[in-house]
Amino acid sequence: MIQQIDYVNLKGDFIAVADLTVAEQKFVAKLKRQAKQLGDWNEFENYWTREVGEFYKDSGLTRTQMRATGVYRIAQDLGSRLAVEAGLARVPDYRDELDALIRSRFQTRREFCQATGLTEDMLSHVLSGRKHLAIETLSEALQKIGFSLRIVPVKSIEPSSQP
Repeated sequence: MIQQIDYVNLKGDFIAVADLTVAEQKFVAKLKRQAKQLGDWNEFENYWTREVGEFYKDSGLTRTQMRATGVYRIAQDLGSRLAVEAGLARVPDYRDELDALIRSRFQTRREFCQATGLTEDMLSHVLSGRKHLAIETLSEALQKIGFSLRIVPVKSIEPSSQP
């Protein structure tokens, strides 16, 4: 049996490898080897999307269900790591999560700022990457709207560094 350790994606989310079947664990190991061997984001994207679809072809899973599998999420993350390595993407940070929160819960940035007490000018600078919010400031603002900060493991961008 393959070693069962959690996989941590670039966003710091855990994917429980122990929850995968032995066949899925072996397939993930194959995907990791292929990501390392190909080393090219575009080639690996073409490879994994085809191979994951083929792997689940007879499973009866819908495409939506397949996208929720640990195998799919790990393959997608391996591709993301190659994109970061190639300079085609950047590692997500708190600003991405903050922007997603604003877009999903508020009609406008102004509405978010009114609810949190942050200024629109500061938010604009933060989301564009020109400035950062102090942890205490961000924590207090998020608490006003029912959210909090979390600490996640540091993630390497090397696809081969993951178990």
